[in-house]
Amino acid sequence: MHGRRWSIRRKEERQEICEGVNVIQLCLCGHTHAYMLSSLVSSLCHSANKHKPWIETEYQGIVMENDNTVLLNPPLFALDKDAPLHYAGEICGFRVHNGPSGSGSVQFEAVVLDRSTGEGLVRSKEPLDCESQREHSFTIQAYDCGEGPDGVNSKKSHKATVHVRVNDVNEFSPVFVERRYEASVPEGRLFDRIVRVEALDADCSPQYSQICFYDIITPNVPFAIDNDGNIKNTEPLDSKRQRVHTFWVTAFDCGKNRAQADAQVVVTVKPSCKPGWIGWTKRVEYTPGSGSIPLFPSLHLETCEETVWNIQATVELQTGHIGKGCDRDSYSDRSVRRLCGAVRGEVDLLPPPSPAANWTATLPTLPSSDSSLVFSFNGSNHVAVVPDSVVSTLSGDHFTLQLWMRRGGSSIQPATTQTRGNRKEEETIVCSTVKNDDTFSHYSLSVHGCRLSLFYWPDVSAARPVKFLWKLEQVCDSEWHHLSLSVQFPSVTLYVDGVTFDPALIHDNGAIPNPAPRQRMFIGACWGKTLSFLKFFMSVTGTDSLPYVGGYHGLLSGVTVRPGSVEPHSVVECLYACREGLDFGDLETLGSGMKVHVNPSQSVLVLEGDDIESFNRAVQQVTYRNSLRFATPGVRPLKLTTSLRCFNEESCLSLKQLEGYLVVLQPDAPQISLSGVGPHLARPAPEFEGPRGVPLFPELRIVCSLSHAVNTAAQGMEALMSDAVAHTLDGCEVQPLGEELNSEREELLVDMDVVRERGLEIINTTAYIAITGAESISVYEDVLRSVRYRLAKGSARFERRFRLSCSEMNGRYTSNELTLEVNFLHSLDSLYHPSHLLASQQQFLHPSHHAGELSGHTLPNPHRNSVVPGAATIIIMVCVGFLVVMVILGVFRIRSIHRRGEGARGGAKEGSSQWDDSALTIIVNPMETYESRMGITADTEGEGEEDEEVAESPDDASDDQRIIIKKEGRDGNARRY
Repeated sequence: MHGRRWSIRRKEERQEICEGVNVIQLCLCGHTHAYMLSSLVSSLCHSANKHKPWIETEYQGIVMENDNTVLLNPPLFALDKDAPLHYAGEICGFRVHNGPSGSGSVQFEAVVLDRSTGEGLVRSKEPLDCESQREHSFTIQAYDCGEGPDGVNSKKSHKATVHVRVNDVNEFSPVFVERRYEASVPEGRLFDRIVRVEALDADCSPQYSQICFYDIITPNVPFAIDNDGNIKNTEPLDSKRQRVHTFWVTAFDCGKNRAQADAQVVVTVKPSCKPGWIGWTKRVEYTPGSGSIPLFPSLHLETCEETVWNIQATVELQTGHIGKGCDRDSYSDRSVRRLCGAVRGEVDLLPPPSPAANWTATLPTLPSSDSSLVFSFNGSNHVAVVPDSVVSTLSGDHFTLQLWMRRGGSSIQPATTQTRGNRKEEETIVCSTVKNDDTFSHYSLSVHGCRLSLFYWPDVSAARPVKFLWKLEQVCDSEWHHLSLSVQFPSVTLYVDGVTFDPALIHDNGAIPNPAPRQRMFIGACWGKTLSFLKFFMSVTGTDSLPYVGGYHGLLSGVTVRPGSVEPHSVVECLYACREGLDFGDLETLGSGMKVHVNPSQSVLVLEGDDIESFNRAVQQVTYRNSLRFATPGVRPLKLTTSLRCFNEESCLSLKQLEGYLVVLQPDAPQISLSGVGPHLARPAPEFEGPRGVPLFPELRIVCSLSHAVNTAAQGMEALMSDAVAHTLDGCEVQPLGEELNSEREELLVDMDVVRERGLEIINTTAYIAITGAESISVYEDVLRSVRYRLAKGSARFERRFRLSCSEMNGRYTSNELTLEVNFLHSLDSLYHPSHLLASQQQFLHPSHHAGELSGHTLPNPHRNSVVPGAATIIIMVCVGFLVVMVILGVFRIRSIHRRGEGARGGAKEGSSQWDDSALTIIVNPMETYESRMGITADTEGEGEEDEEVAESPDDASDDQRIIIKKEGRDGNARRY
């Protein structure tokens, strides 16, 4: 600054000197010597331009929108060291150049206010707009006047940067974004914000572009507005007093400019709103065979304008009381395994009690809605000891163990709640020691709290045991669960309800005594102590029974073991698969942001979303499906739990749980009809004594139909229609009525090739034949048509009755009982043979010796024919006498017909009391009382005998001939006498 003042003062001195020289020149004007002196002085004052002008390097400028003069800081001055020389020390002008952005020079110019002092001024060429461009940058450069008036040898200064900011002027007023604002609110509540109004200001500066405050200009309204434009009510609104509130609001910027136009606000007061689900139906009915039906077709959620950002609804269908957790195929476990394509060869460890499987006879059973057999274990004396003959078939270290289990009650607590001092012992489900060639292997499946463990000992004499452990909630929730354990040691795979779980492997179990090398298997407990203790116990007690430890408390069903390769995952899923459950209609129509999750048993469905409309559409697509044609009828409780998350957590809605129930109606029961077999089957006795016997049901027909009501349009009434359907049977039984079969004299035969080819199972005893397995009707027809009845040689009988019945779905639906009476035809020559008559008399004299042979005959029945041997002889003689009378009458009638001729034929038909010999053919049989009661038709006789009109008398007949008279009764059936 000091140097600047010095340069200015020096410049001024030089200027004064030159001005003095100019005065001297004027004074000496006209003198020769004066002219020479003036030239000398002028050369001293106007020397060569040696220095460039100098200006500041940077300037900051401000200009108002309504002005063009730029106020610079520092002020614009250009200095030249050549001052006070004329021209060379003077500033002739400033030049403006483009700035870094390439613009600015066109809009601004710089002018010189004083050439000698170098003072300048920057100004805009045209009005500036702050809203279009608020800041400008350019460069400026000064230049002197050179060495003369023409500016020869002019010099330029360096370029200085000039930054100009255009100051805003409050030229715009606020403008509302919308001219009309509308909102709806429920009555009776105070809201933090009902609606928000917004105004904008076009000015460029924060001072004038910001809206400083809003104001409601309509007086006496129950509303208030803050500086951000949020409108709230100052008192609860009442829709009955005033349904619609209309008022005006304005806005002011920080320059106190008011909005050009005010905005109108309309608030509609709605009647009181109750948030929750609307359209809930407590009872939902399902007709079996309907496929999938929507559970909530008209349900929607009302939030009463509450803004929510997350909605979660959980639909729960409780099916734990239906069978084993849900509605499944009601076939037997073995039939279901076959339908699912499981490998055959499984061994049922808990079979139904029978003479062949009596180790489950002492176990208590519980009824089951799916017709399966459920065994109860009390944790103490309820134990099933599998026979050695069954255990010997289960050798090997590759096997699959499958079972249904349900722990003993809701009081079971997780293992974490048990202290070390009061720790319950493990509950053993299966405990087994099997022989593998020369070694014994041992394993036990146990539960402890909420843990499932498999203790496996590959070789009880050498190898150390390995323990596989799973921590499962399913073990302790007191619900039915399906377990499938596939062992391919050292690999073990566990499926619980069709889902795979990995075990925690424990190799070192400490010092554990080796199990006794003895083949055995227990269900519901295990044997305890060491081998020496067991020998001592059995020697002291004198019994082969063992003390039990680790008793299981709960329910078991369908416990099977299949040695060999393990079951594939698809088979395990099929065995567990529920035929009913929750489902979602169409996933493609699911709205944006919606999520659906269904658990493996399809009893819980979770919906999650953030949009009310999309969520309501999704809820209406939740369906119930049941793929069973004959679904288990009953009530399924239904629950809907809703969770909302709002932006304002304090005022967020809380919805109560909705409860209802789904009613599965009684399905139309199938009608299984057995037909095609007459009530009587008569064959000569020798045919039954053949090697193949006689088929009992050669023309059996099985038809399954469904009856359902239909509306008749003509009469406006309902009628029952019966439609034949393709069906699957799972069992048929043939049972002799009366006494059981005598295994030494009679038997029922079945084509075993057909049974094995179809994969069916058969139980053939003297009391019944049972054929089981899920198969089609045609297969059962083929198998039952092959059932034959055979008698041993000389096992004379008169009748035997059989009953046939079939069932499906494990006995849930049964057919009609088809009763067949088998009659054995005996020839008269054998009846008239003296040895036969003697045997017949002996039979009557000693009926007790032949009770087995005549069990189906009516003669030993004391209620029908209480006769003595003499009475039998009298009957035979009466029949022979009756035969003679009939022959005489027949001969007399024939002769009368020949006399009368053709014209007398009409007189032969006199009345119903006289016989019409045109249809008279009489067969005389001494055993009329038996044959007539049996109702054996004349079809069993030869067709050639129908034309016989005259028979020989008994005296003329030989021993090998039969005396036959055939009579046609009123019913049209021929009877033999």
